[in-house]
Amino acid sequence: MTHPLIPQLIDLATPIAEQLGLEVVGAVFHTNQRPPVLRVDIRNSVSDTSLDDCERMSHALEAQLDAMDIIPDAYVLEISSPGISRELSTDREFISFKGFSVIAQLSEPYQGNREWRGQLINRDDTVVYLNQKGRGITIPRQLVIRVQLDDKK
Repeated sequence: MTHPLIPQLIDLATPIAEQLGLEVVGAVFHTNQRPPVLRVDIRNSVSDTSLDDCERMSHALEAQLDAMDIIPDAYVLEISSPGISRELSTDREFISFKGFSVIAQLSEPYQGNREWRGQLINRDDTVVYLNQKGRGITIPRQLVIRVQLDDKK
């Protein structure tokens, strides 16, 4: 379950990242650790994310977090690069991995299957399009809980 502060933290971090030429990919607040760890994943949209990118983002975000006092207790801020994730979530990832083999996992069976494998064709607001051995498959997007790269292909 997502920590309730995450949406507010992402809203704060996103413009900071954009000013630095970066993109916020996600955030997690690990409150089960002492001290808690706030991890923000960033991506450099022009080149590979560098240690310098992480350091610049860390300094800029830390200053804003301290000024706004969003997290009143002690915590550790980690800025990292997610690398290449197997799970596709953004429109950009769905465009970048068009033609790749993927697995679509569904919340309930659709046409008798709860998992579909095929080559990614596209995704829009209503459906995910796959190609299964030359046959086009359209899966209602509201049933799709995850689309990830199929590393077995």
